[in-house]
Amino acid sequence: MTKIDRKGLTRRALLGRAIAAGALTVSGAGFIAAPDAAWALEVSVITPEQMATLLQMARDIYPHDQVGDRFYAVAVKGYDAEGAKEMVAAGISELNAAAQAIGHPDYLSIGWEEDRVKVLEAVEATAFFQTVRAGLVTGLYNQKNIWPIFGYQGESYSQGGYIDRGFDDIDWL
Repeated sequence: MTKIDRKGLTRRALLGRAIAAGALTVSGAGFIAAPDAAWALEVSVITPEQMATLLQMARDIYPHDQVGDRFYAVAVKGYDAEGAKEMVAAGISELNAAAQAIGHPDYLSIGWEEDRVKVLEAVEATAFFQTVRAGLVTGLYNQKNIWPIFGYQGESYSQGGYIDRGFDDIDWL
């Protein structure tokens, strides 16, 4: 992960560096950018590193290579709230402790997905993990912009139901 000092750096330059680096970029000023698209996320309550950890955690819980980081960012943005601050801090501390138990400095520094899954399995019984996992079900999959990626056409009742609208045309099932 690359840390960039925001002083004298425009948003466009920061995004350009993030794209060139090919990795999620976290700035100490509460700003996160990703290489898969021109998007950025500003955090105000939790730290940028905590938000980056939540993004990686979301990707590891519900991994979809064809779904961009921006959709995961929308799904976890709700944890940047005063009421979630303590839970996020404590939960990420647990994640990092589990990462250290297998020889990594923290969860974000784990390069192999298999190792991150081991860490998630170690904390899956915690309230933090269960809260994030449950929140992702609606936070991620209720975004209408990703439905076409999965072949979902949306609700069909208002258009006469699925029987006459190709209920069996999902090719990825």
